[in-house]
Amino acid sequence: MNRPTRKKKLGSYPHTMVVFSITLALLVIGLFGLLLIHAHKISTLVKENLEMQVYLERGLPETQLLRLQQDLSRKPYVALKDQKPQVRFLSKEEGARQFLDQTGEDFQQFLGDNPLRDAYLLKINADFADANNLARIRQELKQEPGVFEVEYVESLITSVNENLRNVGLVLLGFAAVLTFVVVVLINNTIKLALFSQRFLIRSMQLVGATSSFIQWPFLRRAVWQGLVSGILAGLLLLALLQYAYLQLEELRLFRDERLIGALVAALVVLGMGIGFLSSWRAVRKYTGMSLDELY
Repeated sequence: MNRPTRKKKLGSYPHTMVVFSITLALLVIGLFGLLLIHAHKISTLVKENLEMQVYLERGLPETQLLRLQQDLSRKPYVALKDQKPQVRFLSKEEGARQFLDQTGEDFQQFLGDNPLRDAYLLKINADFADANNLARIRQELKQEPGVFEVEYVESLITSVNENLRNVGLVLLGFAAVLTFVVVVLINNTIKLALFSQRFLIRSMQLVGATSSFIQWPFLRRAVWQGLVSGILAGLLLLALLQYAYLQLEELRLFRDERLIGALVAALVVLGMGIGFLSSWRAVRKYTGMSLDELY
């Protein structure tokens, strides 16, 4: 006896391989997104580890030192770590000890006095760590009562900013190319999946089905596939990231929960959006073809 054949429903093409392909494509772009996030975090940490030295007048009373430290801590350009302003007091005695530890020479024996000055060391917020802002900050700090001089390694900061900017441009260029490749890959995957449905689409047209009626099952399936693929890609991305943290504990220093969450959400939206647009374009293409063109 012949087995009864199942009727092929509109939009019921096999979707396992489509979901698998879209998931892998989104995972690739997610991995590169993680690279950009960690590169951004490294850039921020590098900039915020650059110090500005605020040298003080000699013989300042303790009350003035405390007041000056409070004023510096409230500056918007001072970096924060665990909500604490990165302002550190360096006495001239501690400075002499550091010089002795680094060089092995005790200049106080030759000079008979300590010519160094007390200083506050400021770590600058990454948003202000450029040549123009730092020059403005230096002029502002010089106006503070009790401040003798403000110094920072200008050439180092300029070099760091230029190198970080060049690396950022290269990474953004790769990201743009990779995003384009992934979009094309997902688009072609869905178009190939819909290729097997072209005659069914034609049959629906012949019985009087409208374009919107024909498109709806495909668009609904594509959005669902994009949603599932985006969630799977996000879960795989988080699993790989957690494994990387277990293998290299120092990577946790560059973790940014907010940006990683935004990346996972972007993968889901990207999967759904590309799936919808690719299906819409493919169905429109097949509904506009003549019978001879379908072969």
